[in-house]
Amino acid sequence: MEAIGSRSIYLRLVETQDAEFVYSLRVDPRYNRHLSAVSGGAEAQRAWLQAYKQREAAGQEYYFIICRRRDDMAIGTIRVYDFIGGRDSFAIGSWILTDNKTASSALESMSLAYRYGFEVLGFRSCHLDVRKENTKVISFHEKFGAVLSHDDADNVYFTMAPEAFSKFAEMNKRFLTAK
Repeated sequence: MEAIGSRSIYLRLVETQDAEFVYSLRVDPRYNRHLSAVSGGAEAQRAWLQAYKQREAAGQEYYFIICRRRDDMAIGTIRVYDFIGGRDSFAIGSWILTDNKTASSALESMSLAYRYGFEVLGFRSCHLDVRKENTKVISFHEKFGAVLSHDDADNVYFTMAPEAFSKFAEMNKRFLTAK
């Protein structure tokens, strides 16, 4: 698969040689507060990525490295996964951006993940779960047009329709068009 890009970033599929970078993000307290915990070290992450590459080859999920367009620096991760019912719904997660991110990389990386799920893979909906204390990301998804579906003790759950994403993308196309 070719990398997919927008104004200041692009997404490329993760490779096993990215294990140390991915592991460093997942254990960094600046970035992992709202993520599930990982165990083991970079070698365990490499083994997880090797198993993931089999799921990718089977079309079951896609894990991306977010890169800055200007210098190809890896600045984060994002994943499209948890495919439900053929093409009924997908999830977006494992979303981490480093301090080296661009000013609009949050908007761009989430938009590229939505675009990949809706336009490339052809899904009819997206489902998201966000830790309740992660109020910035909750607000972010609401601005995209995600609709609250329910909550539990720890998380809030959203759905996003392709039409809502298309409306958001049209309003923000200056960020989403690769130069």
